Amino acid sequence: MPLIKVQTSVPTPEQASVETMLKGLSGKLAQHLGKPESYIMTAFEAETPMTFAGTTDPVCYIEIKSVGTMKPDLTKAMSQDFCQEINQTLGIPLNRIYIEFADSKGYMWGWNGRTFG
Repeated sequence: MPLIKVQTSVPTPEQASVETMLKGLSGKLAQHLGKPESYIMTAFEAETPMTFAGTTDPVCYIEIKSVGTMKPDLTKAMSQDFCQEINQTLGIPLNRIYIEFADSKGYMWGWNGRTFG
């Protein structure tokens, strides 16, 4: 049930660019977590009013959630990988990207009329 959600203040890129980015993030998240991509969900929200460090310069907030345990070495690698991807795709400086990693218990996520726990 891993999820990667990207919220940003920048204008929405062309649809093809968004789809390419989301598919790339999906594959990378599956690889990092060692989970089948068939369970990965991605989401993208552009043009969200946001500030960071007191300015409205381009900024991005990413949520990564998964059932299980993400260890420090894994979150460090994912932070580097996903910050770089967002920087290259959306042009947002690395120091204006926050990522929140959240481990979830299986019973707290529902899918297909049941839960993962």
